[in-house]
Amino acid sequence: MKIKGPKRIICLTEEPTEILYLLGEQDRIVGISRYTVRPEEAKSNHPVVSAFVDGSVKKISELKPDLVIGFSDIQGDLAAKLIKANLQVLIFNQRSIEEILEVILTIGRIVSAEGKAQKLVDSYKKRLDTFREKSNKIQNKPKVYFEEWDDPTFSGIRWVSELIEIAGGEDIFSNKSHGKLAMEREIQWSDVVEKNPDIILASWCGKPVDIDSIKEREGWDQISAIKNNRIHEIDSSIILQPGPASLTDGLSVLESLIREQ
Repeated sequence: MKIKGPKRIICLTEEPTEILYLLGEQDRIVGISRYTVRPEEAKSNHPVVSAFVDGSVKKISELKPDLVIGFSDIQGDLAAKLIKANLQVLIFNQRSIEEILEVILTIGRIVSAEGKAQKLVDSYKKRLDTFREKSNKIQNKPKVYFEEWDDPTFSGIRWVSELIEIAGGEDIFSNKSHGKLAMEREIQWSDVVEKNPDIILASWCGKPVDIDSIKEREGWDQISAIKNNRIHEIDSSIILQPGPASLTDGLSVLESLIREQ
């Protein structure tokens, strides 16, 4: 049977790799990101051709891809280099749960797996609704501060903020989460003290979170989350991946941390 759509795909981030595996289309993948951890077998099955911000144009070109998939303005410079090398490049910019689901459907259409993609999206929507139903029964939702980076200090991106609400919490910086650029989500330490969150969650884009340094910030000893030792690190691979990981394992971890007594 003739294969429809691109036959040699390079994924510059983890989420298109995981999506293609979930659609049963992993044989199309010819290169992946160094930071791919989902699914576990991906790194042993495909060569690594990129980090997050940059990658080897030479190595990518030698693999003769007919499509390169990346994410966001952060990979803009790499995308430009690949385009100048006459490669077909698709950059997604999903920032919300709705946009994540649309990316899954789009990739499904690209590889002629629309039916599988729709079933996958429907299963995620059903799961999200189940979590929402539980969340709606919570009368006093805990205030949650999510930290995506420490210096400068950034609060959570939109899909993280949405997942916090679905998991039963109240994101104290939900108003900032819609910012497309990270700098739009920069906050001051005093802002966190003023909002006094019940829970602090942190995931520093792959860098280990230094919980002790967070506790030692000026004035933070007065924050309820610090007083009650409700400060936790979340693996960035399950919460800062704008794809299946955040909608599954990421949401489950959020709920367990937000609802713990």
